[in-house]
Amino acid sequence: MADPLVVMEGIEKSFPGVHALGNCRYDLNPGEVHALVGENGAGKSTLMKILAGVYQRDSGRIIYKGREVNIPNPRAAQHLGISIIHQELNLMPHLTAGQNIFIGREPRQAVKLFLDEKRMNELARELFDNLHMDLDPRTKIRDLAVAKQQMVEIAKALSFNAEVLIMDEPTAALNTTEIEELFRIIRQLRDRGVGVAYISHRLEELKQISDRITVMRDGKYVDTRRTSEVEIGEIISMMVGRTLYETARNLKDTSGHEVVLSVAHLQQGRTIKDVSFEARAGEILGFAGLMGAGRTEVARAVFGADPVQSGEITVQGRRVNIRKPSDAVRHGIGYLSEDRKRYGLALGMDVEANIVMATMTRFLGLLGIIRRAETRSTAQKFVSLLSIKTPGLGQITKFLSGGNQQKVVVGKWLVRDCNILFFDEPTRGIDVGAKSEIYKLLNDLAEQGKAIVMISSELPEILRMSHRIVVMCEGRITGELTAAEATQEKIMRLATQRESVVKTERIAAAGKGA
Repeated sequence: MADPLVVMEGIEKSFPGVHALGNCRYDLNPGEVHALVGENGAGKSTLMKILAGVYQRDSGRIIYKGREVNIPNPRAAQHLGISIIHQELNLMPHLTAGQNIFIGREPRQAVKLFLDEKRMNELARELFDNLHMDLDPRTKIRDLAVAKQQMVEIAKALSFNAEVLIMDEPTAALNTTEIEELFRIIRQLRDRGVGVAYISHRLEELKQISDRITVMRDGKYVDTRRTSEVEIGEIISMMVGRTLYETARNLKDTSGHEVVLSVAHLQQGRTIKDVSFEARAGEILGFAGLMGAGRTEVARAVFGADPVQSGEITVQGRRVNIRKPSDAVRHGIGYLSEDRKRYGLALGMDVEANIVMATMTRFLGLLGIIRRAETRSTAQKFVSLLSIKTPGLGQITKFLSGGNQQKVVVGKWLVRDCNILFFDEPTRGIDVGAKSEIYKLLNDLAEQGKAIVMISSELPEILRMSHRIVVMCEGRITGELTAAEATQEKIMRLATQRESVVKTERIAAAGKGA
């Protein structure tokens, strides 16, 4: 058997107020995919960022290709042959896809002062073709959907011809087809002898792609097992060490509940095509569809984040005019974005400030002075209610794990006491334990009488949580299913029912009616 590419031993790392890693270890062989799993905050990303030179270890050693090394920064890691695809997007939105991939190492023309933009785009297109991506290298990142941005990150990492490739939640924003393409690429890399360190919360993926699995919990190493010799249930037990909220509720009929949100004939170019739906008090309305179906665009339009050409929105029986997010919030609508770091949080501010942010006027006294005792007590209440893992209310939010950041966003809208809540991919990038807690929270909110609109790309999640399911394809609603009649097959049929098919069926139905 070949010597390991990487051996990490006795790794320790602390941040202000947090002991992130304690005596951790990990190894990676040539030509294998070694998965690293654990709850949010378990230390997975921190350990891999040390290997990638993003963080410096406090103690321990790293052995790379048989010799002990120091990795002071990401560029040093890349020179060694170690690349990382971060969980959160690390791209510059004002630059093109090609420029992001080759920034700092752009091809030059004969006169070295000038960049060879044409050659750079050709190289980027070769990478995209290898990934089977229909993407123009000249497209600016800010004009790409989250899934496309994630694929640009992957192309960028692969452009370094790495011997070690670290993938931190690479499939979080990808649909089934894109995941299959990614796995094909990973297998190609593995066959060429590349070692892939693979972090994922989608445990069902591990059986498909990994050779070994290492489990971490609370910043410590738990165990390493061969994937073929371990069951997913065992992995979950090692990860969480507690009983999870896994049993779905008996979903009751909500058809008689009050309609608190009605959207009629919403239209915006090619992204939203004559969309109409209703959300009722005390129910979870699931929005299903493939990537690019228009689900997020509908949520952002209702929330006033994006303009629309036409349509009517009615809240609790009264027609409202929503032109900006503050209008939506005033009418009791909250929106938890799929991109929590970009739209949901002020990462440089502390936990307390983020939780009370949407309700700050409530805490203003005379002369606009903030009543800090009230903001602290309110924030502490929701930190406890949501089990947010933080050393204190003063912790800067960017230092929290992804799952705990998501809970802070939830807390912000709960403080606002919105009656209508849009949850856009609420469990994306969240581990199995935190996901279970989010499910329980959604159910509790529905029991309190709130209307929940949940957008999710995970069909088991949609089926488990939704009283009703609206399915979209290419900007149009192609069907609605009750919890009793919904199946994965029915949802997928509607999710792939192109506009031409919908029109044909409507014409046929009209003909029968005649």
